[in-house]
Amino acid sequence: MSMSVGDKGGEDAPMSEINTTPLVDIMLVLLIIFLITVPVVLETVNLELPDVAFEVTTTKPENVLLSVRSADTDGDGLPNPESTACEVYWGQTPVDSKQLLERGQNKLEQLIEDIGGVENITEDNFPEVHIRGDVATPYQCIGGVIYTMQYAGFQKIGFISEPAAGSGTVSRL
Repeated sequence: MSMSVGDKGGEDAPMSEINTTPLVDIMLVLLIIFLITVPVVLETVNLELPDVAFEVTTTKPENVLLSVRSADTDGDGLPNPESTACEVYWGQTPVDSKQLLERGQNKLEQLIEDIGGVENITEDNFPEVHIRGDVATPYQCIGGVIYTMQYAGFQKIGFISEPAAGSGTVSRL
């Protein structure tokens, strides 16, 4: 606290000192507020992350199996990781993006016809798309396949991978 003592120019002279007490009080209150709220803001959601393992996938005959890799641009029969071109296979048949969309739409139309209409579609009889992507494949290739299959009408799209050596299986609950 500050107090003016003495006579510097009389009572009518303006006071030239600034009272900093309210400023210090406000700063202390803000400091206390920040000390209380920062731990609340930084708190994260408690999660139990899964163990590193793989889930056994049940393959149904109506599922679509796709393989995606970089194109073989150097002619050695292997995918070229530097290539931006993509190769997509429906089963063992190579397809381009237009054929992929047409085949996906035709597959769903045939399914709807086989089960007797849209009203008979359930989660159990709706096909899934299983994508096997080469490790050196650029994201744009796999992302394009995902987008195309979603546009065709597929709702479930999953990835097939090789399990790590020594990992176990996780059973579904």
